[in-house]
Amino acid sequence: MRRISDSTVRRLAAYLRFLEHAEAEGRVTISSGELARLGGTTSAQVRKDLSFFGSFGKRGLGYSVPALASKIGEILGLQRAHRVVLVGAGNMGGALAQYRGFHQRGFHISMIFDQDPKKVGVRWNGLQVRDVRQLESDLRKDPIDIAIVATPAEAAQQVVDKLVQAGVKAILNFAPVRLSVPPDVEVKTVNMALELETLSYALANR
Repeated sequence: MRRISDSTVRRLAAYLRFLEHAEAEGRVTISSGELARLGGTTSAQVRKDLSFFGSFGKRGLGYSVPALASKIGEILGLQRAHRVVLVGAGNMGGALAQYRGFHQRGFHISMIFDQDPKKVGVRWNGLQVRDVRQLESDLRKDPIDIAIVATPAEAAQQVVDKLVQAGVKAILNFAPVRLSVPPDVEVKTVNMALELETLSYALANR
């Protein structure tokens, strides 16, 4: 399968949300123009994004809302549940553990780890926080699909090394640091300070 750009995947995820909203409103069809307007792009871009995965819709009639939503969900791998491990039981980790959107999308946090003895053993949303020293052994016994790293920057690389050793291939990183991983491991870093700085620039240059 050819490599699809991250920007295309992000737009597909946005289209899915628009389609789900349209379906909830009872809509049966939607045009590429409307998807483009909602996504802040062009009709041509919508058609190009979808063309990577086949032929959808009919000229003059648009796309079937339920059929396209189902297909995009399949493309994004959302037809199955994903088991997630969260490393870092601080303020960020607490917010992530309670975020209902993960569960609604099929991402189920099944384990939580931290290195703080005061947090180990505490229950979060029905899960007991485990000692990070058990990370590799626990994940080898009970493999997961995706890891979320919400540790301080200085601890992140060591944690990621343990995750890689345990066979984890997909990592969402909230630590403000660039991580080193093997080529077969996918890492996405969420840098909130950077996002705020881009907003600051937009305000300053309106």
